[in-house]
Amino acid sequence: MLKQELILIDRRKAIKQLVDTQRKQLPRLGGKKTYHIIKPFIDQAELKVGRDKLFSILRFYDMLIKPRRRYIQTTMSKHWLRKYPNIVKGLIIHRPEQVWVSDITYIKTDEGNCYLNMVTDAYSRK
Repeated sequence: MLKQELILIDRRKAIKQLVDTQRKQLPRLGGKKTYHIIKPFIDQAELKVGRDKLFSILRFYDMLIKPRRRYIQTTMSKHWLRKYPNIVKGLIIHRPEQVWVSDITYIKTDEGNCYLNMVTDAYSRK
């Protein structure tokens, strides 16, 4: 039992060393690409490690690359221009076409951002 644990620890350390050499060149290289690159070295060293095992080893050493959060600011409300108050706040809507609301949605395309402007009846939502 102890011998098997030592073999597992040695295998983990060998895999960590292979990943470390790749990460020195490309620090943000993900797990799948890392596995593809170090696979010949794993086979040469006769280590039995698949992609999923590699991910568990990377997780053990806290070496998984966390994806960067993509944030695009589409609205800047802290400007010096006049901001109009919400005049329908607290208003009870009883019938269609009493209040119309609008919204702008940004849609990212290959050519850049597109803008979708919608005008909706607040009562019927049409």
